[in-house]
Amino acid sequence: MATERNRLTWTFVVTCIAAFMTSLDNLVVTMALPSIREHLHASLAELEWTVNAYTLSFAVLLLPAAALGDRLGRRRVFAAGLAIFTVASAAAALAPGVSTLIAARAVQGVGGAIVLPLSMTLLSAAVPAERRGAALGIWGAVSGLAIALGPLVGGAITQGAAWQWIFWVNVPLGLAVIPLAFTRLTESREPSSRLDVTGTVLVSLGLFGVVLGVVRGQDHGWTSAGVLSALIAGVVGLVAFVAWELRSERRGGAPMLPVSLFRRRGFAAVNAVAVLFSFGMFGSIFLISQYLQNVMGYSPLGAGLRTLPWTVMPLIVAPIAGPLSDRIGGRPLMVTGLAMMTGGLLWLRADLAPDTSFLTLVPAFIVSGVGMALFFVPVANVVMGSVPTEFEGVASGVNNAFREVGGVFGIAVLASVFAAAGGYASAADFTDGIRVALVVGAVATGVGTLGSLLVPRHRTSPADELTDRTDIRTDAPARSLGYEPAGT
Repeated sequence: MATERNRLTWTFVVTCIAAFMTSLDNLVVTMALPSIREHLHASLAELEWTVNAYTLSFAVLLLPAAALGDRLGRRRVFAAGLAIFTVASAAAALAPGVSTLIAARAVQGVGGAIVLPLSMTLLSAAVPAERRGAALGIWGAVSGLAIALGPLVGGAITQGAAWQWIFWVNVPLGLAVIPLAFTRLTESREPSSRLDVTGTVLVSLGLFGVVLGVVRGQDHGWTSAGVLSALIAGVVGLVAFVAWELRSERRGGAPMLPVSLFRRRGFAAVNAVAVLFSFGMFGSIFLISQYLQNVMGYSPLGAGLRTLPWTVMPLIVAPIAGPLSDRIGGRPLMVTGLAMMTGGLLWLRADLAPDTSFLTLVPAFIVSGVGMALFFVPVANVVMGSVPTEFEGVASGVNNAFREVGGVFGIAVLASVFAAAGGYASAADFTDGIRVALVVGAVATGVGTLGSLLVPRHRTSPADELTDRTDIRTDAPARSLGYEPAGT
């Protein structure tokens, strides 16, 4: 009994530390962007890629990386992912130029895509069924805390040491956790899992092409040959990806993205809304973190502290919203949350000026943060409740990937809008640009508010599940995507 308890404890510690590291790097770099811009002479497009390189590779490889763990051994691949993440963090810290930094961030995203889903699977497999919900709930809270603390931690480290140390901090943690993963975690695998290599390549090239075109559009001209060719190639790649996934489903393969799940109204709606939510949230935070430093004059730590009224709200609201979601369903909370996000962004847009005081912004930050929390809390249950039970793991993995992709496009598009309407020349220019960009972010979350009305009020009934299973043709087990179905 003592040995079993010790194994569970170590599994919990290792997986939670790994989840914290990879989740932290989503937003930890935001408060360091002005310092990176000054030190490496980075352009706005290069700052976008500093954030998006991590998020894009993470989103694209989230599902296939977990399937690779099923085939080769989850513990082994998990440890390899940690090693990749750790080495890439050191490379980012040592980067002599912004191009090297962007490349290192992309490799970091590869490591993060391997580590995060497998950390959940390893923990789920190690915990008894009756305690699994509590364990995974704590794991989710740790991941959420890392995202919330990202701007604060990044600001504190950048001011206290240098921007390079936001990456160096991962190295000792990684070096400590990798041997623990080999010695304390139990190996497991799912040999029947198959990798969708073609689908992974097509979606990677498609997303990269579209994002590259959007990022370069403002500087090079939207009708220039380079921008148009990137956009067209990206769209062709994404269309080819969807066609390949449909073909794989028809032939009884194991598609990375089970397209037939989108025939269910609830699943299609909640994923579309998740993209719009992340579009507005990540794009806005990318610019606001720079506004606090470039216009308001705060230090990186001071700016990080001042984002807390926004980013910490999920930790405060979740204990209330969770039980409320169980009682009234997720849709009312999602609608309310997105409406509050929309109102908060428009409120910020109205208040921002070159001489705005921080206290003026606090109410809008709080409204946006509460709205973010009201969306975050029920979305997982809504996603899994929109598909038959055996596809819950697939649905959860797809939704996570969609949210990441939404963030990538949010940063790319809002930064392009910012550059078209303003710039870094002066506080007034920056303010002009961010005010227009926030309107675009608010439009996205506003459309998401309307889209969330299409989400069913309650979980699909067992009878409906039975009826709809014929519409879903994939034999990929849920755990092959790195997510255990609830209650298994």
